[in-house]
Amino acid sequence: MAQFARRAHFQHFFGMAYPYVGVTVETEVTPLLALCRERGYSFYLMMLHAVALAADEIPELRQRIDNGGVVEYEACPTSHTELKADGTYAYCTLHHHLPLQEYLARAEAARKAARESGSIEEEAEVQSMYFISTLPWLHYTALIQPVCCGEESNPRFTWGKYQTNDQGRVTIPLSVLAHHALADGVHIAAFYEAFDRVMTRLCEEE
Repeated sequence: MAQFARRAHFQHFFGMAYPYVGVTVETEVTPLLALCRERGYSFYLMMLHAVALAADEIPELRQRIDNGGVVEYEACPTSHTELKADGTYAYCTLHHHLPLQEYLARAEAARKAARESGSIEEEAEVQSMYFISTLPWLHYTALIQPVCCGEESNPRFTWGKYQTNDQGRVTIPLSVLAHHALADGVHIAAFYEAFDRVMTRLCEEE
């Protein structure tokens, strides 16, 4: 902490009852959806993959609060929600640091297992994870998420139903929630810029 550039900001926000900062941005995903339709890929998994890769580019989103200090992870797996047949959901963990085809194959198997026998019991080690969920039934403009508070500092990413405008552009509401002791608006804005780069790269590589 003695070398942490945001030490004063950390101390300022850490003691707040709700020390989280979040935004929702209308985000264009036209090329990504086109790729998914062309190749038969799951749009959900491609979004999840792109969001996680973009978050990796922002050090502040890989940082977590631990015993009053800050740790920074090199790799952050994702924990996302899978809808089950009874209307409840289960958590599913994925590791996105894989070639795309291998990632998609492993992810589909993990999703199936989560839907069939998964639960909301958390794994022993969740601190490094990105928490991801979706609202595919709604094209929303704002979102409030439950957080335990205190040292819980996993960034949360959520997106809603996509829609097509009169110009043929496909957009989704994409939300980011981060602990303000670790991240400011400039870091969240950098995430959205990274998402655009990652989406472009994935589409060009395929």
